[in-house]
Amino acid sequence: MFYKKEIKNYKNPLNGIQFKPLLYGEKMLMTEFLLKERSVIPVHSHPQDQTGYLVSGKMKLYIEDEMFVVTPRDSWYIPGNVKHNAEILEDSIAIEVFSPVREDYIN
Repeated sequence: MFYKKEIKNYKNPLNGIQFKPLLYGEKMLMTEFLLKERSVIPVHSHPQDQTGYLVSGKMKLYIEDEMFVVTPRDSWYIPGNVKHNAEILEDSIAIEVFSPVREDYIN
């Protein structure tokens, strides 16, 4: 399966946060996030494991009690059911993979 970039059909769940599922299969989902400076992703958790890669920008990522300043080409892993949140310090683009698939993202 291949995906050709389209600049449309982004979902906007929070102010300054947009995302779009790119590809998914039976066991994983890859998603692109467009994150505006000064946006906040509140504390949350979900059963899926989550890995991410910052393409551009800068953010503070909190995983449980740890904080990381994430810059381009940094990556992260968040186990399922672990609380996490983020503060977006600059306009950013992130790619994240969820396993298993987040059905709420594709429906």
